[in-house]
Amino acid sequence: MAIVVNKPIPEFDANATGGLKVSNTSHLGHVLVMYFYPKDNTPGCTTEAMQFRDRYKDFEKAGATVFGVSRDNMKSHDEFKAKLELPFELIADTEEKMCHMFGVVKNKIMYGKKVKGIERSTFLIGADGILKAEWRGLKVPGHVDDVLKAVKALKKAA
Repeated sequence: MAIVVNKPIPEFDANATGGLKVSNTSHLGHVLVMYFYPKDNTPGCTTEAMQFRDRYKDFEKAGATVFGVSRDNMKSHDEFKAKLELPFELIADTEEKMCHMFGVVKNKIMYGKKVKGIERSTFLIGADGILKAEWRGLKVPGHVDDVLKAVKALKKAA
């Protein structure tokens, strides 16, 4: 099932750092920010994670829970989280179930070869489980501020 703005997000179950189980219903009543990124410990992904980290208190204050999602395994996530002192959990989507559900798996050219990669994307899910906004194929600079603005606007509208 494809994900569509103003529709409920499809069912999913996933494991996150901190022994957390995350599903489409585990955070009902809370605004969720789920950002998909290509790989732990790469320059763009590290910058993006640090920007979410640095604004995390603002997201919390606005009533949002942040999750990072990639295909990396739990060991990689635990190390990445510890190294950057991330205050939020990372979801290990090693089987790409969530990546496919959210439609972020794309063909990319790397070193002249076609590979399947993750398109940097962020999804804002309302407390009612409805997808409120999406950012696809985004650039890191300024992105976290855009997401925070959308979270605050959602809070005002509630």
